[in-house]
Amino acid sequence: MERRNFIQTLAAGSAGAMLGVAQVAGAATKPVPAAAAKPVTDKSRAELAALAQKMSEPVLSNMAAGTLKKNFALEVSPTWDGRDKGVAYLECFGRLIAGIAPWLALADDGTPEGRTRKRLQQMALQSYTNSVDPANPDYLLWKGPGQTLVDSAYFTNALMRAPKALWEPLDATTKQRIIAEIKSLRRIEPPYINWMLFSAMNEAWLMSIGEEFDPLRMNVAIRKINEWYVGDGWIKDGDAFHFDYYNAFVMHPMLVEILDVLDDKKGAFWNGKPDELRAQAVKRMQRFSEHLERFISTDGSFPPIGRSLTYRTAAFQPLALLALRKQLPQSLPEGQVRAALQAVHKAVWTAPGNFTRDGYLTIGFVGHQPELGDWYSNNGSMYIASASLLPLGLAPTDTYWTAPAQDWTQKKAFAGARFPKDYPVNY
Repeated sequence: MERRNFIQTLAAGSAGAMLGVAQVAGAATKPVPAAAAKPVTDKSRAELAALAQKMSEPVLSNMAAGTLKKNFALEVSPTWDGRDKGVAYLECFGRLIAGIAPWLALADDGTPEGRTRKRLQQMALQSYTNSVDPANPDYLLWKGPGQTLVDSAYFTNALMRAPKALWEPLDATTKQRIIAEIKSLRRIEPPYINWMLFSAMNEAWLMSIGEEFDPLRMNVAIRKINEWYVGDGWIKDGDAFHFDYYNAFVMHPMLVEILDVLDDKKGAFWNGKPDELRAQAVKRMQRFSEHLERFISTDGSFPPIGRSLTYRTAAFQPLALLALRKQLPQSLPEGQVRAALQAVHKAVWTAPGNFTRDGYLTIGFVGHQPELGDWYSNNGSMYIASASLLPLGLAPTDTYWTAPAQDWTQKKAFAGARFPKDYPVNY
């Protein structure tokens, strides 16, 4: 498939009133007086917004109506471990909303994209309400197995990323129900792996809203993750080092965002300097992101390594998050990162089979490949891919979108162009 057809590919088959992609993209080329001329964005934002809507619309429209469980046909891995399949709905909503939350937080600016965001934000609010209402058909599996703890952290991470758009507008009853459900998950004891960050994320969110929180769950998680740091931007997932993308899925982003709260709220329980700890964590995520950027080949493909490979573009969450936070390292200009991530999205999302006929994600890496699923994989798990959409939380006028596109490292290297060599760092 020609990559220039990326927008049309994403738009095809989307549910509901699709974003006016042609209008958004075309606006950039409309003639303007020379005195008013500004840097022109390429099509990368329109493409990413179209992907965000395509991914979000079926989930949020159904959950807002209380029909997600009815209409979201579940698919599980061939090696499924037999746990309650109901966890899939929390995985689907929690992971999706964490990735699109910053986008939904942007103001309605009167554009087709802005109107779409507003509509999806309203559906997201109703989805949050339904998710904790025991009388609603889409009440989520809060009393379920340990997996519930995992996806509750994405559920609360979204509220941390967009409090004014997703938390503050909720009614008092819904807020109290969410708080109660999150606190009830303290019954689940996380194993000493990346799961410790899920407990810590929930406590950090409670801390962020001024609610009673458990400092020990935050303290132990932060200390263990730092103990597992092996150097040059990489963190072990427990006692053993795994060469996979869990540093991107969980370790770096969640640690940094937990430390944001700890530092911002000046947690009195922490015996140390949370500002220095946060700065160190950001530097480490920046270094890891330099590795991720060099993984991206000339055509946007990247190494299919490790477990949870079916999380697709979530492998690039650190790059996306640093772009959103305006904290990309100096070695990675915004135009270079935007072009590289655009290539990744094209390489993955233009393939047939990523979505069902009803518009839901399938299990797979590039297309529908259920055999790649792990024993915990279901199609709800796949919505963590929304983590690569985080730059949409930057306004269309932000320099991330207006900076000239640049070739990324591998594209420079294999074109015989000059590119910087890579050396290890110690922090």
